[in-house]
This record gives sequence, structure tokens and C-alpha cells, in this order.
Amino acid sequence: MLWKLLVRYLRPYWPLLAAVVVFQLLQSIASLYLPTLNASIIDDGVAKGNTEYIMSTGAVMLVITLAQIICAIIAVYFGAKAAMALGRDLRSAVFTRVGEFSEQEVTRFGAPSLITRSTNDVQQVQMLVLVTTTLMVSAPILCIGGIIMAMQQDLDLSWLIAVSVPVLLVAVGLIIVRMVPLFRKMQTRIDTVNRVLREQLTGIRVVRAFVREDIETDRFAVANADVTDVALRAGRLMALMFPTVMLVLNVSSVAVIWFGAFRIEDGTLQVGTLVAFLSYLLQILMAVMMATFMAVMIPRAAVCADRIAEVLGTPSSVRPPENPVDETHGHGEVELLDVGFAYPGAEAPVLSNISFLAHRGQTTAIIGSTGSGKTTLVNLLPRLFDATTGSVLIDGVDVRELNPDLLWGNIGLVPQKPYLFSGTVRSNLQYGKPDATDDELWSALEIAQGKDFVTEMDGALDAPISQGGTNVSGGQRQRLAIARALVKRPDLYIFDDSFSALDTATDARLRQALRRNVAEATIIVVAQRVASIIDADQILVLEGGRVIGRGTHPELLATNETYQEIVSSQLTAEEAA
Repeated sequence: MLWKLLVRYLRPYWPLLAAVVVFQLLQSIASLYLPTLNASIIDDGVAKGNTEYIMSTGAVMLVITLAQIICAIIAVYFGAKAAMALGRDLRSAVFTRVGEFSEQEVTRFGAPSLITRSTNDVQQVQMLVLVTTTLMVSAPILCIGGIIMAMQQDLDLSWLIAVSVPVLLVAVGLIIVRMVPLFRKMQTRIDTVNRVLREQLTGIRVVRAFVREDIETDRFAVANADVTDVALRAGRLMALMFPTVMLVLNVSSVAVIWFGAFRIEDGTLQVGTLVAFLSYLLQILMAVMMATFMAVMIPRAAVCADRIAEVLGTPSSVRPPENPVDETHGHGEVELLDVGFAYPGAEAPVLSNISFLAHRGQTTAIIGSTGSGKTTLVNLLPRLFDATTGSVLIDGVDVRELNPDLLWGNIGLVPQKPYLFSGTVRSNLQYGKPDATDDELWSALEIAQGKDFVTEMDGALDAPISQGGTNVSGGQRQRLAIARALVKRPDLYIFDDSFSALDTATDARLRQALRRNVAEATIIVVAQRVASIIDADQILVLEGGRVIGRGTHPELLATNETYQEIVSSQLTAEEAA
């Protein structure tokens, strides 16, 4: 999978990779030529006392060394550009694919794992490419070229190469085999650390409210210790690798000098040739060492590539239509026909046989006990999930046939957990309509009952909003989320328990303002509080994923026992009437 991923995402940058190969080749040729010149200086210059030859050959060596440095710098530059471009494209691809996921896929992977895959995992693959272009390209050239040049210097000593290289490869291979499973464990345990840390940061108020700081600290310590344990075990093996390489390298050097000394004493080998042969042997073993360093990185990068490919290869369960409908002739009317929904692997469906019609200009409310399927039902309208049975129609067209941009452009969704993005009040309100004017923003805030508190904020529309809207209260966050939907001016509004953090007076004023200002739109409200839906044109009572009652408030109060129980638990007899 690693190879397929690299081929796919490095293909556009083949000119950079070609440049890397060319300049690494030139650099390696220069490196291989230098020991031969050094041997010549020793045998023909130093041994014969020829100072002029030493100076001229030394000058040539300096020029070649300078050219080698320049080639190395250029090769590293192009290699770094290719590696950084690969990282950018991989992160973009993962981000784009995750953006296409439905809630089902996001839940399956989990946010912490998706974050790790788009950051740490991509970085490991990126580092592999960077090291490959700067080290691995030159390693085989130096290894093969070094063997050829060493054999040209002295064929009788070449048997030392045939012994040293296999010994080094076997020793390093045994270490790498033990490192691969550790790297796989490391990535999954990094996921766990991210998950625990994310939970503690987002739930810091709950942690402090229940005085759980010590317990959460211990919980993080356990996750951190697990990562540390695996990292230390992998680190010990990695630390063992370099002494092993140096041991083989030094023993090989001693062997060359030992056997070469006897040849020099016999007069069958010159000192310069021995020095050159030793240099080539060291180059060969260093090339093998670079290859082994790459071999250390490949297993971890391969694990990361598998995890990235798993995300990229997972199709969304909510797929865009092949021949989308790009235009509708209605104005946000909603109809559900025998709709059912079940999560994959679930024993029972969450929704069964849901049918209703929500007309334009009317408010349809959905109420029921916790877990009755209210949020799941409204999530079918913008296709956060797809119904497993039946049809969800908007303006007479199945949402699975609508162009996604058209569908989402006609819906103003205020989710159960209103989320604000880091930025300003203005940037959050313009999220669905970037060209909205200040007058439109203030108008939406006034309807959402948020004008007063925004006016009092330092900077008003330009007041800062932190990630998640944590610097404003829950009620303010809900009102800003409602205003964001109002700025968009869609044909269909979905309020998923969006008034729960509002006091009853603000809730009443907001509902009155909605009736005056968005009277022509279709409004669907999910609520726990009866007071929020008492004036709805149609109320659906859900229980166990089924509609067990429908009608207006007075009709349900007179005929539906479940609704009566909900009302009696919240309102007095006078209020209910």
C-alpha cells in the first residue's frame, strides 16, 4: 500500500525526482572518484616526493569536493520540495475525503484517529520520502560503484566485501523484524493519547465540576505510559542498530588493514591502493548503513500509509447521485414516506415506518422521550445519514437524487450541539452566506434575540469567538447558531432542540419573531420542552422510533396518552390549556 500511495501522489512531481536522481548521481560519482585521486597522491606524489603532483591533484580534489557539495545541496532542495508537496497533497486528500464522510464513517474511525492520520501518519510518509531522496538514492550508487572501484583497486581483498555486507544485512534485518510490530502499536497508542487529551480538553468543565482532575491525570498518565513503553522498546532496538553497524564497519576496517599489511610487506600492494580500498569499503558499508536507516523508517511509514489508505479507500455511505437533480420547483416542502433507519450491525432499527408531510409556511414539531429517534429523524433531511428504507422527499424529489449543493443550500440547520468556529461573530454569521451585509447580520441577530448581547460585546460584530464558542454562554451560542441559519435565508429550517438553553421569555420572543419573519419557510422543530412547540401547526409524538401521535397541541392533549404525560410533567393544567 505504501508503494501505491507514493506512486499515486508523487507522479505529478517526477521532474523534481528526476532532478534528485541526476544530482545525487553526480554527487556519488564525485565521492567515488575522490579515493582514487587520494591513492594517486600517496603513490605518485608522497612516495616519490613530487610536490607539484600533490598540489595539482589536490586542487582537482578540492574542485570535485566543491562540485559534490553543490550537487548535494541541489539534490536535497529538490527532494525536500517533492516530500513537502507529497505531504500537502496527502493532507488535502485526507481532509477532502473526511469532509465527504457521513456521521457513520466519522463515528467508525473516531475524531482522534482521523486527526492522527492526517497529521502524524502523513508526516511519517513525508519523512520517508525526504530521507529517500536525500540518502536512499545515493546509497545503491555508492554501494555498487564502491564495489566496482574497490575491485579495480585490488581484486584479492574483495572477498572481505563479500563477507562484510551480508553480515551487516543479516544483523540489521533481525533488528528490523522486531521493530515492525512495535511501530504498528505506536500509531494506535498515539490515537489513544489524542482521544484522551481531546476528551479532557473539551470536557474540562465537567472534569472540574466533579473534581476528577486527579483521576483524569492518572488516565492520561496510563495512555502516555503505554506510548512511552512502546517508543522505548522501539528506541532500544534502533539504538542497537547503529552500534551493530559500527561494529561490522570497524571489524571490516581492521581486517582490510591486517590482510593489506602483509601484501604491502610482500610488495604486491601499494599503500595508496590500500587506503583507497579501505575508503571504498567504508563507502560501501556506509551505503548499506544508510539503506538500513531507511529500512527502519519504511515499516513505520508502511503502517502509516495503510492507515491513510484506509481513510482514502473508505467511500461515504452517503453518496452523491450519478445524475443529480439541479433544480426544484417547490419551496422547501418535506415529505417522508415509510422511512426507516438502522445503524450497521444494530439489532433493531432506530426509526420505523415514519411518514409525514411538512408544508411550506407551517411549523412541524417533533417531541418524544430521550432516545426516541428525534435527532436521527431530522438528520435524514440534510443527508447526514441516508434512510435504509422508504424515501425522504424535499419538493417532491428524493434527497438522494438532489445535487448535494442544492440540498444543503436550501436547508438552514441548527444542530443539537451548536458549534461556533474560531474567528469573529461576523465570520460565524457569514458562514452560510459570505457576502451577507451588516444589515442582514443585525436583522438575523434581532430575530434570534441576540442583538443585545452582541452589541455589548467588545467589537460587536467583530468580537472574537473562540473555537467551539467557549467564550460565550450556552444560550448565546444557541442564538448565534440560530442567527447563522437565518442569515442564509433557506426554504427549510431545522431546529434540533435549539431552544433548550433559552429561558422561557426569550424562547417565546424568538418563536414570535420567527413566525413574523420566516413565515413563508418550512420549519421543523425538535424539542424537549412543550412550551417551545405549543403553537406548532403539526406535532409528531415519537416513541421507540415510531410516530404514535400527530396533530395540534389541543388535539394531542385530548387524545394521546404519551403526549399527556409529557405535558403533565412540564406544565400545570392552566398552562397546558
